Amino acid sequence: ELRQLAYAKMRLPWVEERERLEKSLIAFFEAAWPNFDPAPYSPNWHLDAIAEHLQAVSRGEIKRLLVNMPPRHAKTLLAGVAWPAWLWAQKRDPAFPLMGPQVKLMYLSYGSTLSMDTATTSRRLIQCKWYQDRWGTRVKLQGDQEAKVKYDTTAGGTRISSSFGGSVLGRGGDIRIIDDPHKIDEVESDLVREQVIREYDETIKSRVTDPKSTAEVIIMHRVHEEDLTGHILADGDDKVVHLMLPAEYEPNRKCTTALGWEDPRTEEGELLWPQKWGANELKPFKKLQYLWSGQYQQAPTPRGGGIIKYDAWQLWPGESYPQCELVLGSLDTASTEKEQNDASALTIWGIFRDGQGSPKAILLYAWEGRLEINDLTILVGLLCSVEKRPDAEYQRALALYNRGDDQVDALYRVPVDRLLVENKNNGISVAHELMRLFGHSGNFAVELIDPKIFGDKVARIIACEPMFADEMVYAPDRAFAERVINNVAAVPKTSKWDTPDSVSQALLYMRKTGLLLRKDEQARVTHDELLF
Repeated sequence: ELRQLAYAKMRLPWVEERERLEKSLIAFFEAAWPNFDPAPYSPNWHLDAIAEHLQAVSRGEIKRLLVNMPPRHAKTLLAGVAWPAWLWAQKRDPAFPLMGPQVKLMYLSYGSTLSMDTATTSRRLIQCKWYQDRWGTRVKLQGDQEAKVKYDTTAGGTRISSSFGGSVLGRGGDIRIIDDPHKIDEVESDLVREQVIREYDETIKSRVTDPKSTAEVIIMHRVHEEDLTGHILADGDDKVVHLMLPAEYEPNRKCTTALGWEDPRTEEGELLWPQKWGANELKPFKKLQYLWSGQYQQAPTPRGGGIIKYDAWQLWPGESYPQCELVLGSLDTASTEKEQNDASALTIWGIFRDGQGSPKAILLYAWEGRLEINDLTILVGLLCSVEKRPDAEYQRALALYNRGDDQVDALYRVPVDRLLVENKNNGISVAHELMRLFGHSGNFAVELIDPKIFGDKVARIIACEPMFADEMVYAPDRAFAERVINNVAAVPKTSKWDTPDSVSQALLYMRKTGLLLRKDEQARVTHDELLF
């Protein structure tokens, strides 16, 4: 008995440690780290966030988890190596069917090499002395323990590893882990990219053991606007929890999730993992705009930066705006009330003169969001005027404003002289209602515009390019401007046309009406004036 008591006392710290690690995936990850990576462990809040959401998947609280984050930020080690080992280490409990050594896992990636290497690393962790000392009586591998494609536990658990287009996709799993489904050098091919999405829709989604409890985790960096992440987000499934972690913090894209989690960063440009990836380490990648915006910032734009590149905009250097001769609003409305995935977008522009008297345009404000006709009318009317409105109306507009997409600025009213509204479906109704409520009191004029006279959506953006080439278009260093610039840079390969349409509508109207003449056009006008 004394010998047994001494042994029990000796084992007590291990038992306590085991219980602590079973309760916390991130604690398990840190403790297990030396067994699969020789580099020192570098704790960070983004790892805590991923672990928190993976644990929620394990408990059945999240059915579909989508994580977007930069490369080389330990996503595969956490989700592909440590998490499966932690799941199998749990006590089997009928109330939590996704925890315990009986869980069946399917791990997929763009290539078999990554899938096999990750599976091998996880198996080595499970077989190492540190793991077996703590969970060896619960987790034992059977059969060919050196297998890479598939290995099993004696409790009925399985890990299947493959790639898109692989040979084992006829089998199912309790949890599907999809890690980087697209190969970087093939994602520009529409055929290859769409083949991945088609395989996901038609094959992988159906490979489940029990549809009531099955879960899915997709963890990847963005590589194209129409990649698997873009496809899933476009579906609008409210079961998808999206954890989006850009390398540099962008306040207008602050991530919050259904768990009540939110990105803890507060200052624009704050780094995700500065201990490992500081400014100097990230600098070479920032020079490659396409790679940086997609893989690092999770906001992909077409290769080459689109038609109007990011740096084509002129940065307005001051805090205050220049004295403007005319302020113009441009509203692009959603096509119909039923198109819930469409958004309405408002951009407000000022026309000013530089030191040589040449006209320039500056983006003064922008908003986008999904609102019904009446709500959109109230909000746009308030944003574009300074007339004192009833407090109840203001509070309602404020609430509507905060429902917009990625709004981070305080509600800011910019009185416009003229508001352009696209002449289509809802636009006509909104224009008439704006004229009724605001136009007749002298706030601003409302003009319906048919942008199709300038061509299709892409042609309209191309028509704006000379103004950018002549350095005529300015934007302030504000969060809303950053969003507009990124949205325009995504053209032509974009599914979000609301803001680009608003921008092209405003700039082409200024050109057509002679408000924003280019240098050669201004020279011709001056010459004609001198002649006559």
